[in-house]
Amino acid sequence: MFTDSHCHINFPELAENMGAIRADMATAQVTRALVISTTLEKFPQVHDLAMQYDNFWATVGVHPDNEGVQEPTVEDLVTRAQLPRVVGIGETGLDYYRLGERSVADMAWQRERFRVHIRAAQQTRLPLVIHTRSSSEDTLRMLKEEGEDGSAGSAGGVFHCFTETAEVARAGLDLGFYISFSGILTFKNAQDLRDVAAFVPMERILIETDSPYLAPVPHRGKTNNPSYVPFVAQQIAQIRGLAVEEVARITSENFDRLFSAVTK
Repeated sequence: MFTDSHCHINFPELAENMGAIRADMATAQVTRALVISTTLEKFPQVHDLAMQYDNFWATVGVHPDNEGVQEPTVEDLVTRAQLPRVVGIGETGLDYYRLGERSVADMAWQRERFRVHIRAAQQTRLPLVIHTRSSSEDTLRMLKEEGEDGSAGSAGGVFHCFTETAEVARAGLDLGFYISFSGILTFKNAQDLRDVAAFVPMERILIETDSPYLAPVPHRGKTNNPSYVPFVAQQIAQIRGLAVEEVARITSENFDRLFSAVTK
């Protein structure tokens, strides 16, 4: 019924409780989850989960925040993307939130890493899983520069855990991307984001947990897991005046359409 389109259940706090998490998912009618890669070093763990369980799939990528890790080449990503049950490229993108004493100019390495992922996605015809924080202008600019404009040669993808403005959402939609909402949508101070969720067409919305982070209300502050994704769907149902079962159906169909390689 429900599909968690973005989670990190290979992280230790979740991986060591996999039996209980899967039982909770079944109880909550969360039938599928996409396990997201954040480094090449940890990719084997992500892929092993997808191979072990028939309702998990995997991506391959290096998160923009990760420094001091193996830097991916296009070949690295393309090779791993050809493995069974790998259906997307990422998590990738730009993150200027933690610049510290650095300038945006100092983040050239991050922008180059992003380009590598975009090119790998275009080669493999797999969608991008985009992370953007305090960097939406550059994220959109680089996607356009690399030919991600919704045309036949584009890989497309999703802006995950969306927290940007309606203008950024509109720009992403214009490029052919989907918008994914997390538990942040349920937070008391997130009315602006709920307004965005009211604007994005239902056929372009995904839901996610980004677990173990960002547990939705009423579990805020706890360790998140895929069984909590129905709370995101419930919030969208309230915003859009739909039954939660309808939100589950539409967002799962959207997941199938975007990650069409789920049959791998």
